[in-house]
Amino acid sequence: MIYLTIVDINTYSTWLEIDLNALKQNVAEVIKMTGTDVMAVIKANGYGHGMRPIAQACVAGGATWCGVARIEEALALRRAGISTRILVLGFTPASKIPEAIEHNITVALFNAELAQTYLEYVRIHGGNLRAHVKVETGMGRLGMPVEVVTPFLRALKNSPIQVEGIFTHFARADEPNSDSTPNQIRIFNTLLNELDSQGLKPEIVHAANSAAILNFPASYYDLVRPGDLIMGMAPDSAQPLPPQYKPTLTWKARLISVRNFPAGQGISYGSTYVTRKEERIGVIPIGYGDGFRRVDNQQVLVGGKRVNIVGRVCMDQCMLQLDDVPDAKIGDEVVLIGKQGSEFISVDEVAQRWGTINYEVVCGLAERLPRIYGE
Repeated sequence: MIYLTIVDINTYSTWLEIDLNALKQNVAEVIKMTGTDVMAVIKANGYGHGMRPIAQACVAGGATWCGVARIEEALALRRAGISTRILVLGFTPASKIPEAIEHNITVALFNAELAQTYLEYVRIHGGNLRAHVKVETGMGRLGMPVEVVTPFLRALKNSPIQVEGIFTHFARADEPNSDSTPNQIRIFNTLLNELDSQGLKPEIVHAANSAAILNFPASYYDLVRPGDLIMGMAPDSAQPLPPQYKPTLTWKARLISVRNFPAGQGISYGSTYVTRKEERIGVIPIGYGDGFRRVDNQQVLVGGKRVNIVGRVCMDQCMLQLDDVPDAKIGDEVVLIGKQGSEFISVDEVAQRWGTINYEVVCGLAERLPRIYGE
């Protein structure tokens, strides 16, 4: 991964620009909206933005936790000097429990048998393991069945596994008119009340992802877990992002070739596009090797105008139809995601063209793309 903060962008043919001030402001807006602590979810290389700089900016913006998917991500943050609280939201191999203890990393407990294995490792290696119990309330993925949580927590009381938190995850929080999330909240609240009555309720309760932050205030509890939202992306393309949240990522490239081709010239592999007359065709050094999908009918910005990508996207290049931008020349900036002039191509627009969601677009950005961070 290439991380850059102070750099001459003229030395790069393609790069990502990450606005850390926008990221900090987005975290601050979540805190303002919810009135809770924030766990910045920065798994999958910070949603493609670069995990270490994103973690640093989120903490600077007020986040008190970082959430990751895997213990390897948590250990990488510790090696990078990130000292804030970290929760591994997914699976942690039992063999990694000593490292979790050593580096003060909190793990998720979602299976009683696995938790018992963790307990054996803790007793052998010493120390105390911090953990949050994950509860299945309707997601159908990871989580303990509601009915086993109370006896499970009772069994762990006074053990070297310190259960300091309890959480669940929503399946349809991006559907504000669905009964799914209210039902999950009801199930979760019933369990929390039972645990409270028996003196077993953990100190930290959390449930809200980005979509729930926008749609379900009843899910805020003690901590919220934004990911998409702090990156300035809408959790659902059908629901516009509130204007106080700003996009953090711009994807740029440079024209590396501009030339005229005669009528009847095939462009790129398979000659799926054939010039109808003499046409100006440009090339940018972007392809599916960078995470730019090999699909038809895509557009980018050149000279503040939308231009069509023509022919098949290659591994390392793609071609642009430049007849509407007669002044375009080698070295000019091209924007794939972001603003140029009065035009704007959002991550959501790209996701729609690719038939996917914005999460997948940014998480698929290749490691070879330089990330340039500005404040």
